[in-house]
Formats: sequence, C-alpha cells, structure tokens
Amino acid sequence: MPIYEYRCQSCNQDLEVMQKLSDPELSDCPSCGQPQLKKLISPVSFRLKGSGWYETDFKKGNQKNVAKEEAPKESPSSSACDGAGGCAACPAPAAA
Repeated sequence: MPIYEYRCQSCNQDLEVMQKLSDPELSDCPSCGQPQLKKLISPVSFRLKGSGWYETDFKKGNQKNVAKEEAPKESPSSSACDGAGGCAACPAPAAA
C-alpha cells in the first residue's frame, strides 16, 4: 500500500498515512479536527539502478540498458585537432 503525506492548512501538522489507492482522501486533521488536510506531492525515495533495469520493461527490439550508458570515447586525433579540417571531427574545408 502506498504511503501518502498530508499537511493541515490550519495548524501545519504533517502526517503520513498508509492508504489503499481506492480509499478516499483524508480531510479532517487528527490534531486540530479542522477539515483542512491537503495531500502533498513528494518525490520518490529510490531509483532503479543496475544491470537488470531497462528504460522501459515493455520496449520491443533494441533495448537500451540505462545502467550501462557510457559517454562517447574521444578518438586520439581529436585532442590534437587544430580546427583546420585535418581530422575526422572537422568539416572538410570549402573549395574556393
């Protein structure tokens, strides 16, 4: 069951409640009794990482493993490039 966070707009009391998805939202504050509870939106506290997790579990064909993403490797000649079109990374010089 998910845990929901609520805050009372009247007394600023915070509370966490374990509720079913089908349960109605709470409205009455257990501290002050006012019908001022508002459900808070909070970030998830975990991230799925590792070699077994993919972008989407239902993707067909070329699955991309998020955990094994690597930055593209630089070729040795790109560090010695002078920008004059002498390497594969530079565009060919324009013909005059």
